[in-house]
Amino acid sequence: MTINTGSEVQFIYILDNAVLAWGLVACGLAQVSKLFFELIFKQRWRPSVLIETGGMPSSHSALVTGTAAGVGLQHGFDDPLFALASTIAFIVMYDASGIRRSAGLTASKVNQLSKMSLKESSTDTALKESLGHTKIEVLIGSVFGPTVVLPGIFFIGSPLHLLQMFGFVSL
Repeated sequence: MTINTGSEVQFIYILDNAVLAWGLVACGLAQVSKLFFELIFKQRWRPSVLIETGGMPSSHSALVTGTAAGVGLQHGFDDPLFALASTIAFIVMYDASGIRRSAGLTASKVNQLSKMSLKESSTDTALKESLGHTKIEVLIGSVFGPTVVLPGIFFIGSPLHLLQMFGFVSL
């Protein structure tokens, strides 16, 4: 397959963004690993953890720290883009372990109060309680991200590079 340089096919070049691709891989692997943490530590198989927020490890933390590390690797750790990516990563992790965690704990208390005050069965649905992360879940996610992203970029490169290497795309 030969790719023309026309504007209608320029979208293929997003596949050349190794930082984005490997950041998303880190996020996806962290989310999938929640299945195994659930199985090992809680002895239950719950595929629904794949689409839930919260839990071990924080996939959001893996995404933002992996992406920040990838930006640092490609542009330099003294580049303003790395500073921006790191700042966003700290905000996301603070939000996950602070604000979202507190909202989840508050939802838990509201659900308990609701159960106590309404003895008869109610049609109200309970508030979602698993919103944020503990600090250890964020820490593990923040280490997981760069552990996936940096070797991925360094040894494999971008998805477009892989497609070219295997002969699926020629530019």
